[in-house]
Amino acid sequence: MFKKLKASLGIGAATVDTLLHNESVYQGETLKGVVLIKGGDIEQQVDAITLKLCTEVKVESDSGVSYQTFVLGSLQANDQFVIQPGEEKVLPFELVPHQETPITAVNARSNKCHVWVETTLDIEFAIDPSDRDYLEIRPLPAVQRALDVLEREGFSMVKADVEKGHLRGDGFSSQSGCYQELEFQNSGLFNRREIELSFILDGSRIHCLAEIDRALGRGDMFRSFTISRDASQGEVEQALAATLRA
Repeated sequence: MFKKLKASLGIGAATVDTLLHNESVYQGETLKGVVLIKGGDIEQQVDAITLKLCTEVKVESDSGVSYQTFVLGSLQANDQFVIQPGEEKVLPFELVPHQETPITAVNARSNKCHVWVETTLDIEFAIDPSDRDYLEIRPLPAVQRALDVLEREGFSMVKADVEKGHLRGDGFSSQSGCYQELEFQNSGLFNRREIELSFILDGSRIHCLAEIDRALGRGDMFRSFTISRDASQGEVEQALAATLRA
């Protein structure tokens, strides 16, 4: 009875730990790992183990700016089972990230992009039996080429964040309910410019929406383009040319 009481307070209850085979992956690359469940002091029934792919999104309202956890996708890793005291179970899993999962491996002065796997154990007599594992999401080579082109043209990435909502370009739109913005600035004294890029992975294609803040009161404008997932350096430069000239 005492052990059951402790478990109801979260003491001596079963625990969960997610071990990822690779914490650094490219956009769209499958995550693989195992969930380790260790029994506590008493026999307990595990109703579900859920893995959620999460990010943090910026939400703007009349009361100001706030940040919220946003679930990009989830996976139930098991059927119902009973775990005995001290028993260990290992459950392998594969999780395919949403194609619009934000890039976190960016060279920005202010990088507010975070992605993690949150594992939750649905079990009796436990308080917040969860585990959080952060990921590094690397840009695909074609996306990295685009970022490199802007740097060579004198732009620096000053901010990266994730906004709640949808965006729409020429022949494409986002689907997840959030989108990433990568903000660049150049160092021009009389021709200072800002460019925000948002990339959307769509199977074998990569869409990009560019918001261009032009100097001297000329206002903002939008341009969009689509490249193949394996676009060459020349193809990326050609796709970005109109954005850089705007």
